Amino acid sequence: MSQGSPGDHVPLEHTSGPSAPPNPFVHELHLSRLQRIKFCLLGALLAPIRVLLAFIVLFLLWPFAWLQVAGLSEEQLQEPLTGWRKTVCHNGVLGLSRLLFFLLGFLRIRVRGQQASRLQAPVLVAAPHSTFFDPIVLLPCDLPKVVSRAENLSVPVIGALLRFNQAILVSRHDPASRRKVVEEVRRRATSGGKWPQVLFFPEGTCSNKKALLKFKPGAFIAGVPVQPVLIRYPNSLDTTSWAWRGPGVLKVLWLTASQPCSIVDVEFLPVYHPSPEESRDPTLYANNVQRVMAQALGIPATECEFIGSLPVTVVGRLKVALEPQLWELGKVLRKAGLSPGYVDTGAEPGRSRMINQDEFARQLQLSDPQTVAGAFSYFQKDANGLVDFRDVALALAALDGGTGLEELIRLAFELFAEEQVEGPSRLLCREGFSTILHLLLGSPRPATETLHAELCQAGPHQGLSLGQFQDFTLRDPIHGKLLSTYLRPSQTPNASSAASPTALANGTVHSPKQKGD
Repeated sequence: MSQGSPGDHVPLEHTSGPSAPPNPFVHELHLSRLQRIKFCLLGALLAPIRVLLAFIVLFLLWPFAWLQVAGLSEEQLQEPLTGWRKTVCHNGVLGLSRLLFFLLGFLRIRVRGQQASRLQAPVLVAAPHSTFFDPIVLLPCDLPKVVSRAENLSVPVIGALLRFNQAILVSRHDPASRRKVVEEVRRRATSGGKWPQVLFFPEGTCSNKKALLKFKPGAFIAGVPVQPVLIRYPNSLDTTSWAWRGPGVLKVLWLTASQPCSIVDVEFLPVYHPSPEESRDPTLYANNVQRVMAQALGIPATECEFIGSLPVTVVGRLKVALEPQLWELGKVLRKAGLSPGYVDTGAEPGRSRMINQDEFARQLQLSDPQTVAGAFSYFQKDANGLVDFRDVALALAALDGGTGLEELIRLAFELFAEEQVEGPSRLLCREGFSTILHLLLGSPRPATETLHAELCQAGPHQGLSLGQFQDFTLRDPIHGKLLSTYLRPSQTPNASSAASPTALANGTVHSPKQKGD
């Protein structure tokens, strides 16, 4: 089962219409009046009791988790546990965990398919990852090992459960941590069945279940067979989804605990055996498993992922933000009554001018401190907390509907192109190219720097001329439409359905709004 290629993915690209995939990072819960009354009643009567009892059971888990690892050294924990620690503590945690989810309203866990043995599939990959309730999938999988952030060790009870699980820990602050995790996953996956299976959520973050996010390659680096595991919540009302923009933790917990009964479907798909090419290329392996799982779920496999705190997708050769911060900046400025076209920026082409927050406020004639701080935060600052005024000038020009797209691209080039001693008089080098695409499209800088290097390979210089930059941004059939739709939707065909960056990526229109608004 290794057919397919990365080209089989369904990218969230510049399409519109009902067949285009929705934004997987947005979850909107619409309740009728009758449903609101029902949730108010059950929320007042049922939810508090359920949540209280669930927290009591959660704390009862701690003694079992502590007992399994009590008195063991770090060296001993590097090997799978056996004997009474394995049987008594494992079964205790498994039973109490099922009781915990039962108390929260998950009365039924329906299992389809058959779980493979650890020899047949050392790694399990579960998707879609849509909620903090998803660890319920560990129960029918007999508590496999997991991968978690090292910082979670300090969380009460959760830290004890991670030590009990002998979880593979990754630290955000240790540059070598990811390499160590890869080595540990490979060691366990190739132990010949000595270690229990390792469970991954390869999407890495939560979505709304309507599309699969891009799979990260960590689960596939060992090149061993994996078993896909599908998670579904076939309830009449989706109260469990916890997406980037939508109901928060407390609301999701309260609404789910207010449901009379929640159901979870767990389906084990056939084991996926990688081809030699997939074993050598974890990204190819991840893409093809994602495609197989998406087909089984009946949803698109997308290139959407989180980079930092920003959801992005792939369009052509670029990674672009689904909702660029430029649009949020425009929202802030419009709320303050500022028209970008009337601001005299006076930025000097090719020369940076660093300004602080006070100068920024004077230049834009903003007086409200909260508005100033909010607008200033959208620009990248140097070590001294200053921003390059060229960034401000380009952002304001992009938000000014009176500036044509060709004029905007020429202005961007003039602002950031650098004088050359030899060859063409001015070229757009890597840093300027990255700054422009980051400002206009929200593109992550590392990805744009790689793209700049690829574009420069076609010419004799380490920079782009104005003509080359215009070819990429205006005349390219994909990227030209990308810029038009992101920045000048009113100038593109079918403007009513392509009026926002989200419309370009998904075919649907959502006003930019942060989670919790």
